[in-house]
Amino acid sequence: MTVKKYDVKDITLAAMGRQRMEWAAREMPVLALIRKRFEKGKPLKGVRISGCLHITTETGNLGLTLQAGGADLTLCASNPLSTQDDVAAALVEYGIPTFAIKGEDGDTYYKHIMAALEHKPNITIDDGADLVTTLHTKRKELLKNVIGGSEETTTGVIRLRSMYKDGRLKYPLIAVNDADTKHLFDNRYGTGQSTIDGITRATNILWAGKKVVVCGYGWTGRGVALRARGLGSHVIVIEVEPVRALEAVMEGYQVMPLMDAAKIGDIFITVTGDKNIIDKKHFEVMKDGAILANSGHFNAEINIPVLEKLSKNKRTIRTYVDEYKLKDGRCLYLLGEGRLINLAAAEGHPASVMDMSFADQALCMEYIVKNRGKLEVKVHPVPEKIDKEVARLKLKAMGVAIDTLTAEQRKYLTSWEEGT
Repeated sequence: MTVKKYDVKDITLAAMGRQRMEWAAREMPVLALIRKRFEKGKPLKGVRISGCLHITTETGNLGLTLQAGGADLTLCASNPLSTQDDVAAALVEYGIPTFAIKGEDGDTYYKHIMAALEHKPNITIDDGADLVTTLHTKRKELLKNVIGGSEETTTGVIRLRSMYKDGRLKYPLIAVNDADTKHLFDNRYGTGQSTIDGITRATNILWAGKKVVVCGYGWTGRGVALRARGLGSHVIVIEVEPVRALEAVMEGYQVMPLMDAAKIGDIFITVTGDKNIIDKKHFEVMKDGAILANSGHFNAEINIPVLEKLSKNKRTIRTYVDEYKLKDGRCLYLLGEGRLINLAAAEGHPASVMDMSFADQALCMEYIVKNRGKLEVKVHPVPEKIDKEVARLKLKAMGVAIDTLTAEQRKYLTSWEEGT
């Protein structure tokens, strides 16, 4: 079988991609510090890495950092609509085989994953666990080469823990998503801002005065709700977990069942990581003109097949906006084919947020290599030392200084003898 060296939309877009990567790099000082150290020490020398990630300017800078560390890297897209074609072309010119085309169909998406696996990776980096699950089901013979991997998303970590529970996981993985410097910032501030950005670019709506229904109040939901309220929206939160629902109430949001919200909402945003959150019964009572968007990893949160069946006509009325005309005459508007709207219609997270997430990724790659053969086959947390180091470097880059405990204070916090 002849394997293509890359598959991108247009290699002539590389110059534009390089410039945009340079712009993003200005906001990624922590990754830059790691890259400088990697260039000297080459901690990843000779290690084959296959990454299934959103091919964006920020990912491009992660790729250059891993390459600087000596890694032999191949990349493919983790979502059919998230690729920035100019960045994909630039990565190829930087010597990183890349398989990603914005708008690729499902068959091409999995062909690209298979192409990345032809690299026979020692380490995997995944965003949603499609690469890992494909490796475990269709390319099992390659598992013997793999020493470890990492996962970027909530959805992917859930899938990997399920694999481990079922006894199917064959090598150790690190849940980068669960690092404090990832989920507390990337999910909340990154997805919060970029989701609003994607919906705005797709629709040019005014947020002020709109009833915005946020389905899910995890870290991503918190961020979306915060930004929508900041723009003047009346935010309604949908939750199934009582503690999260209570927190949303205490934060001043209206909390109610989705069936009630479906009747009054203007904009619906799903961020749960689950399936069929917005379903037939909800479509049937929504207002004419309601807008539907998803920022969960997969396009399963909005039941699109059911929406198709309820409709008598569908047309693309704006880029990334599909109008579904229902049989009773109402129109519902689905954004970005139900895929991650912040990457489908916008540029994903701001680079300064991804600086921390990808710093975690780079240091976890180094950690896996240093601990080759020592890690138990399970889903591991990011080592606390790495998490704190990334936070420390980010504060330093921002010009922020903090205090340190005295020896007396440290002793007090670890002892029991002293009381009132």
